Amino acid sequence: MIGQLKGKIADKESDGAVVDVNGVGYRVSLPLNTLAALPPLNAEVMLYIHTHVREEELRLFGFETKQDRTAFRTLLKISGVGPKVALAVIGALNGPELIQAVQTADTRRLSSIPGIGKKTAERMILELGGKLDFAKDATVAGDGISGIFGELDSALKNLGFKAPVVQKVLAEVRNESAEDATFEELLRKSLSLLRGK
Repeated sequence: MIGQLKGKIADKESDGAVVDVNGVGYRVSLPLNTLAALPPLNAEVMLYIHTHVREEELRLFGFETKQDRTAFRTLLKISGVGPKVALAVIGALNGPELIQAVQTADTRRLSSIPGIGKKTAERMILELGGKLDFAKDATVAGDGISGIFGELDSALKNLGFKAPVVQKVLAEVRNESAEDATFEELLRKSLSLLRGK
């Protein structure tokens, strides 16, 4: 069983890469976030690997962090979620972000992922609620949040608000805000909620 690969990137494809480890090229399927973070061709990379064996097929799935790999493995345990859907989920939400979406029952965020409908999102929240064993390896606070909410998280902490309070407020703001909300609108809403706490 392959647990990790360290080698040079020999080729990049739309859904993965070929990693050259001492002359042997391993084809690894990657989530979009890991694919986007790959260094250029011939640069060295280290990936955490999940080896997926099914009938006559053996596939390698690679992840930037152990938390993402554990989240992927946990998703595979949910009925109706196969490697393709699990990879799409991890490509859209890393381990800590997935934990946050499940803990806040954010069906809107989960069902915005290609291949996930509202029913699957609800089933994921229900089934993952008792299986967040990967939460031990990842903190929801700050480090896993990206994009506009990552900026918000940083701004609010710089203003002196404590991480656990910020996380609660951001989850609330994310659920109540329009997808095209600006940073300023989200910041105003967050500050208003924080002042009320």
